[in-house]
Amino acid sequence: MDTTNQTALRMGYAQADITPAGPVVTIGFGREDQLSRGVRKPLSAQVTVWQLGEERCCLAAIDHIGLGLEHARALRDGLGEVLGISREKVMLCFSHTHAAPNDSEEPAYLRLLCERVLAAAAEAAGKMAPVCAGWGNGHTAIGVNRRADSTQLDDRLGILKVTDPATGELRLLLLRLTAHANVLKGDNWLISPDYFGAVRELLGRQYRCPVVVTQGASGNVAPRYFCSEETPPDAVGEAFRRSATALEDMAQTVLRDARPVIDRIRPQGVERLAAFVRTVELTAQVPSYERALEIADEARRFCNMDGTAWLAEVRRLLDAGVRRQVEEVEVQYFLLGEGCLCGVPNEVMCEFALRAAAQVGSEYLYFGGYTNGCGGYFPTEEEFDLGGYEVYWSLLLYFPYFGRVFPLRRESAGRLIDFVAANSPL
Repeated sequence: MDTTNQTALRMGYAQADITPAGPVVTIGFGREDQLSRGVRKPLSAQVTVWQLGEERCCLAAIDHIGLGLEHARALRDGLGEVLGISREKVMLCFSHTHAAPNDSEEPAYLRLLCERVLAAAAEAAGKMAPVCAGWGNGHTAIGVNRRADSTQLDDRLGILKVTDPATGELRLLLLRLTAHANVLKGDNWLISPDYFGAVRELLGRQYRCPVVVTQGASGNVAPRYFCSEETPPDAVGEAFRRSATALEDMAQTVLRDARPVIDRIRPQGVERLAAFVRTVELTAQVPSYERALEIADEARRFCNMDGTAWLAEVRRLLDAGVRRQVEEVEVQYFLLGEGCLCGVPNEVMCEFALRAAAQVGSEYLYFGGYTNGCGGYFPTEEEFDLGGYEVYWSLLLYFPYFGRVFPLRRESAGRLIDFVAANSPL
């Protein structure tokens, strides 16, 4: 049935290869040797431009652990200039693959990535055409809460199906998944989009259209399948499956669980499109040096981490009289029809998404992390009390990128969830 006159929504899509040309410093495995040794699969950036009436916005899905916040802001500003929109209308969704370049250590690669993403945006804007769209929800068992004593898991498989209004032909599938993109572990030195790439390839062949994958709230969700000779801390237990084909196993699981959802979605005209930002101020304390020594010792004993640089930064802050660090957390919303992607730069836990959706009363509110950069773990109140990697130890590695040395205060989780729900357009 020709529904061209029933929708004013228009979309343009383009994809760019953002694979580094040679060896680069990576960031995701916490090793002493972070230099890549080849390419397993190319990295991609997928740019979608959407317009409904005067509202125009951009969603870009990028194979990267998450650019530093300043670099992400600069890229959003550049995309805004290309598309004639403000930064708030641009959402960057990072896959959080642990097998991609470190943008802070590789300025030449950062330039390449930005140039190609901007070129893809210009190409997408030049290919705008009418579309219909519809959302569907399923569930998929690709993730496991790596806190062994927790049963919480956001296993929703959110799907946006986009079609040609005249022919019904598929134009795009957008999937929202929730599992860390670290199927490949610390003994991998090859550049890779991790399981996101396998999902895009498999579903792309099945449905003969571009497949965009975005990351949900997965700070404490490890992939069920993993490919490694090692048994890392986030793959211990009967729920995990070691497999030489783990990337493909993840993709096959997604396809199995997505197929019935895709089949039942009936795209139609869309009356709502919006992208906007709201900001909340949160704080983190600077620990006493005695407490910092305790944390560094724990990280060394349990994860073999070297906390020397982190301890030096704690000492510097204390000597300068700094006892509190402030973080302006930017929450971005991308609303299309009855579904809304929203996210923050932090690695938020799956409980955040479940609690936010419950407060709003909509299963189509998809809260996630790694949005517009990467700003460190954001533990729930319960996880804050348990401590460990997600709360303290990860900061020994990544404090230079996150701008703080300690987790956000315990009550910050509840404040952020309430803030997300209160500002939701659903």
